[in-house]
Amino acid sequence: MKNRLLLLLTILCFSLAINAQKKNDKNKNNLELQAAEQDKELVGESFNRWSIEASFGQSKGAKPYTDGYYGNKPGTFFGGIAINTFSLGARYMFSPKFGIKANVNIDNLQEQNGSGSLPFQMKHNQFTAEGVVNLVRLFDIQQQSGRFGLLFHFGFNVSSMTPGMGPQDKTEWNGGAVLGLSPQIRIFKNVSVFADFTVNSNVRQHYNWDGITFSEAKNNLTGSLVRTSIGLSVALGKGKIHGDWAIIKDKNDAKLDSLNNKIGEIEGLMNDSDKDGVPDYLDVENNSIAGVAVDTKGRMVDKNNNGVPDQLEKYVDNSISTNNDNNKNAINESMLEQFINEGYVAAYFDKNKRQPTNGSSDNIGFILNYLRNNPTKSVDIIGYADELGNTDYNNKLSSDRAQNVKDILVKSGIDASRLNIVGNGVDNSVDKNSEYARRLVRKVVFKIK
Repeated sequence: MKNRLLLLLTILCFSLAINAQKKNDKNKNNLELQAAEQDKELVGESFNRWSIEASFGQSKGAKPYTDGYYGNKPGTFFGGIAINTFSLGARYMFSPKFGIKANVNIDNLQEQNGSGSLPFQMKHNQFTAEGVVNLVRLFDIQQQSGRFGLLFHFGFNVSSMTPGMGPQDKTEWNGGAVLGLSPQIRIFKNVSVFADFTVNSNVRQHYNWDGITFSEAKNNLTGSLVRTSIGLSVALGKGKIHGDWAIIKDKNDAKLDSLNNKIGEIEGLMNDSDKDGVPDYLDVENNSIAGVAVDTKGRMVDKNNNGVPDQLEKYVDNSISTNNDNNKNAINESMLEQFINEGYVAAYFDKNKRQPTNGSSDNIGFILNYLRNNPTKSVDIIGYADELGNTDYNNKLSSDRAQNVKDILVKSGIDASRLNIVGNGVDNSVDKNSEYARRLVRKVVFKIK
């Protein structure tokens, strides 16, 4: 009989595990994504320690029985099934791994219809006090197990046995050990379904389970009873989720997270978007051209204050000044156009603004000087916006930015016919969740024609 019941438990556990896995598979295409989403919901320093549990199922006295009496139904699957037990209990978890619980069980043991056993009835009321071990947490597999859980419980019981028929009419009190296994599946945040397989062993028992015979006091019997049930566990408390599944972080973890966040903030401040050697939090001109000398505040060095960084001014003078080497001039001019066309010279804008930042005046001045020195050249002025906002708004914003840069160049003496504005809308080449990255795409770039 025990082998059959163990087989029943094994099948039940596997069935619950398979169903839990199927349910998890429906909710995840990517295990890492699911874990990240679960962390957002379940992580906390506190969890629901109390839970109330109620269940029903079948109890069978395994031994002893008087000849002609038995609880099984021969020739049937698992000896027949009869609902004859009800349980109500409470559990308290000291930690995510260990806790205690108390249960009250009411059993009504009788012969099964058609079993061939002589009729009997034994009313068995039991109280258990047990320790609980959360095996999923003990082996640290809560992330892999998902909604599936497994509890082991063990302790002692005190029970009363009262025959419902036969010559005996007194109630006997006895006690012993109890141990069991409870697979469970979380169905709501604070509710789980569980199955329970428990074995009770009474070390002081005088009644047979049929209640027909009663041994003398000096002949203590060893009685065993097997209980299989299913039920609901409801967690109580302010936690967002049943304590058996909450991903717990203690205070040290919280302090470590806080420290990591601060380190992340410092790393963010130390970013150098324009690669000029000055961190962004000190850089007042975060769009300086790579390789151009800057001061301690990230501003390109312009000692003569003519709007063109000294290094670029020297390069322009060397590149487009008249000399006898026409081939060399053509190569240098081509390199300069490539430098501009690849976006190294750009005007930048604050969020939702149509006028360029103060730091962008140097780059606009560079384009102005180039156009003055190359009167046959024209330029496309191409505006962009970041991903925040709707498409129509960003298209208009990017066009307005290009138009305002054109207006600056026209007012500086460049013929409007040489300037063509292009509103390119959103530049989605950067992470839209990063403010630092979005600064780089709120811009106007130039393309020499």
